[in-house]
Amino acid sequence: MKNNEVRHSEPLFHISKRANIVWWKAWLVRLVAILAALLVSAVLTVVLTGENPLDVFSSLIKGAIGTNRRIWVLFQNTAMLLCVALAVTPAFKMKFWNIGAEGQALIGAMATAAVMIKLTGVIPAPLLIPTMLIASIAAGALWGLIPAIFKAKWNTNETLFTLMMNYIAIQIVSYFSGEWAVPKGSGKIGIINGVNYEGWLPSIGGKNYLLNILVVAAVTVGMYVYLKYSKQGYEITVVGESQNTARYIGINVKKVIIRTMIISGALCGLAGFLLVAGTDHTVTRDTIAGRGFTAIMVSWLAKFNPLYMVLTSLLIVFMERGAIQISTSCGLNNSFSEIITGIIIFFIIGCEFFLNYQIKFREKEGK
Repeated sequence: MKNNEVRHSEPLFHISKRANIVWWKAWLVRLVAILAALLVSAVLTVVLTGENPLDVFSSLIKGAIGTNRRIWVLFQNTAMLLCVALAVTPAFKMKFWNIGAEGQALIGAMATAAVMIKLTGVIPAPLLIPTMLIASIAAGALWGLIPAIFKAKWNTNETLFTLMMNYIAIQIVSYFSGEWAVPKGSGKIGIINGVNYEGWLPSIGGKNYLLNILVVAAVTVGMYVYLKYSKQGYEITVVGESQNTARYIGINVKKVIIRTMIISGALCGLAGFLLVAGTDHTVTRDTIAGRGFTAIMVSWLAKFNPLYMVLTSLLIVFMERGAIQISTSCGLNNSFSEIITGIIIFFIIGCEFFLNYQIKFREKEGK
């Protein structure tokens, strides 16, 4: 009787941790999730607009790679998102929840713009871009160093700390946007050095974004080697798995936290530099455009593997660019494209649950 009561009290199903899944099965699950997201997006679009689903998918593809310019914009946006994702990865692998990439990249962009505005014509032109680069990396590193020190010394909550640093960076940019506004009172800095192009990254082969892409490609390879083969990468892994174990084997945990966040912030600053010097040639509070938060998802989906991040960054940017075109083609406002993007991202994130966990149903009594 007692055994029967125990059996009936068991839940219908329970969730358990899944063992490592074969890599091709994992990517098959992700592919199914993407197809399901596209199907739901198509149905939603058809219900609201009456458009043919095939036209919806056609708009998605055209919006991302429909022209040469769109292809280059796709690669440029992918590179910038990837750069920020690479920046947050060492911290996340260490289980330091750096939610401040948005602010770290923005303060790097602000430093780049400040050098362009204040030092153009003051220092020799060949030194301007190197100075901009150093300033942006230093500013981003500082923005990462501050919460790292507080975490290492006083064990503060790095999630809240780095999040609040974002808002400080936004307000700093807003302040100087008013101070350096062109024309005065507009609240916008405008294109910097639009006449002489000083401080603008040079185009390669007539492609304005190619240098940005090549720089991020080099950073990707460097980050992969750093995390996988270097001593510091090993220390990051050990600290992330267990700080007590790290201390036991002689790793200085505080030093690793501070060093890793300096690297993380510096790479965010590099992203800000590339956006200002190589793409926008100005800075606003929206220069980073949410990449600091999207990069978190890119890093997690790729399991902190820099090479996989290339695919996840490309996928997300492809979907975002295509969703904008769907919204435009169907005569809907920009909010609709954000809804479609949200649906796609929801399915992509949701599929990770089935990769990491499995649902086991209660066995029937007769068994």
